[in-house]
Amino acid sequence: MADVGIYTKSADIQARAGENAPAVSKAVAATDVYVLNVESLINSLTRFNWSDAFTAGLNADVGGILTEASACLCAIYVIMGDMNAYTTRIEAEDLINVNRDKALFAISILRDKKVQKFIQEA
Repeated sequence: MADVGIYTKSADIQARAGENAPAVSKAVAATDVYVLNVESLINSLTRFNWSDAFTAGLNADVGGILTEASACLCAIYVIMGDMNAYTTRIEAEDLINVNRDKALFAISILRDKKVQKFIQEA
C-alpha cells in the first residue's frame, strides 16, 4: 500500500508510537487509514491549507512542525490500536500523553497568523 500522507509519512508515525508499538497498527496500511484525516483536522484547526502549501514546496526546516503535529496525532491512534503490545499500560498512556502535548503545542503555534506567514515565506 502507498504512503498517502502529504506531510506525514508512516516512518514519522512509527517513530512517535514507540518501539513496542504493534506491527499491525503501525504498518503503512493501518496508518493510511487515518493520516489524511489527521492532516485535514490540522488544516481545519489552523484555518490554513497546509497540504497545498506543503505540496507547493515549504522549506524542510519550517515544514517539520507540520510533520510533528500530524505524526504525533497519528501515533496516538497506533498506540490506542493495541495497548497490550506495550510492556505496561502506563508506558502506552505516557506515550499518548507526550504525543498529545507535542501535537497540541505544534497546532497552537500553527494557528498564529504570523507563524503561518513566516513558514510560507521562509
